[in-house]
Amino acid sequence: MIDDGFLQELLKRALSHGGEYADIFIEHRETTSIQLEDDRIEKVISGSFSGLGIRLIYNGKTAYAFSNDFSKSVLSGLAATVSKAATDSERNIVMDMKQQRPGLVLSSKIPPASVPLDRKVALTRQGNMAARSMDTRIKQVNIIYRDSLQKVKMASSDGIIANDERSYTMGMAHVIAADGASIQTGYEAAGGLTGYELFDTYPMDTLAETAARRAVLLLGARKAPGGRMPVIISSAAGGTMIHEAIGHGLEADLARQGLSVYSNKLGQRVASPVVTVIDDATIPDKRGSFSVDDEGVQSQKNILVSEGILSGYMYDKYNAFIDKTNSTGNGRRESYEHKPIPRMTNTMIAPGNFSPEEVLRSVSSGLLVKKMGGGQVNTVTGDFVFDVQEGYLIENGRPGDPVRGATLVGNGPEVLLSIDMVASDLGFSIGTCGKDSQGVPVSDAMPTLRIPEMVVGGEVS
Repeated sequence: MIDDGFLQELLKRALSHGGEYADIFIEHRETTSIQLEDDRIEKVISGSFSGLGIRLIYNGKTAYAFSNDFSKSVLSGLAATVSKAATDSERNIVMDMKQQRPGLVLSSKIPPASVPLDRKVALTRQGNMAARSMDTRIKQVNIIYRDSLQKVKMASSDGIIANDERSYTMGMAHVIAADGASIQTGYEAAGGLTGYELFDTYPMDTLAETAARRAVLLLGARKAPGGRMPVIISSAAGGTMIHEAIGHGLEADLARQGLSVYSNKLGQRVASPVVTVIDDATIPDKRGSFSVDDEGVQSQKNILVSEGILSGYMYDKYNAFIDKTNSTGNGRRESYEHKPIPRMTNTMIAPGNFSPEEVLRSVSSGLLVKKMGGGQVNTVTGDFVFDVQEGYLIENGRPGDPVRGATLVGNGPEVLLSIDMVASDLGFSIGTCGKDSQGVPVSDAMPTLRIPEMVVGGEVS
């Protein structure tokens, strides 16, 4: 990493023609990826990259430049380039740079780099064997292992120098089962801001067996009935719906530009009184966690919706400048090649007071969602569509026949306002969230909850 004195000189150069703020982001990343498919190792990829980005904010606009060349002449040139976005006369800048010590220290117990490659390959083979041994109808198994070590350093003109080291580990299983003309898929994944110890809690063979069981289950499942009905979403389904239905709409850039159904609604009711929505980057081991964000702001727990009332948005520094408020520690970027934008971290509905069994028993007939699939949302209107990967009919308060082909169709604010029971459990799912051509690691969580009536897409009799 570059010494602090030179970073300060670069910031001064970037601000030499004016500007409200400047910062520098330095990144070094090492990655390993292993993919097993059709009973053989298809890919083993490892590598590293490093780079630096410099940003200037001037009159509400951003200038950003980056390079993977760390020579002083190139970096000085980058700073001079962004400085040209400002049009004031040259000036001298005085800075008092201080090292920020994060309030939260997150570290892995078993660094993936300490684990031999052949052991990681063997892990994928174990997953493959576990999936194929589940049923003779398993036709294809895809097992993926990934780890990444990201070291970052941030320096900003508001006097902060911060460092973070993030170790991500992940395992995934995708299984295809076939029986005659019927072909079904199952998927399961685990990962987080953690080391190789991830697989002590989530063994790869267990992930593969879960994916295989789901694919085989769907072979015999009936087509989901369509129409309006009560829906219970299990904590095991993860928080995909909350991520899409409200999470993106509470990112400050979308809300500020009027591109969110939640724009200009601070202090207003946007959900049922039993719903509290939290974004929390401080949870140990979770995929969206960090010590400091990609602007050097300490990770935080942010209550976005408190008992149904919208209480805040997720801010990076740029949008906080515009709205004259403070960053909430949600400034994130895919790499040094990207400028930071407001992003979710670990987003969830907080647990309630009912037991999961009470919630299920409260519905005599409806749909139980045990695993969510993909989905999409229109942040302006709040309308969404989600696939149900694993679902069951509810019969007299109990899980009944499995169904396939179900979708959940609705409107985020309407669904959140209608939730009337929230259980005390909490289940997480993981993903890589895409926005503005950037992907960042996140997790989402939700307790078991009841939606009294919702449109379920399926077979209409």
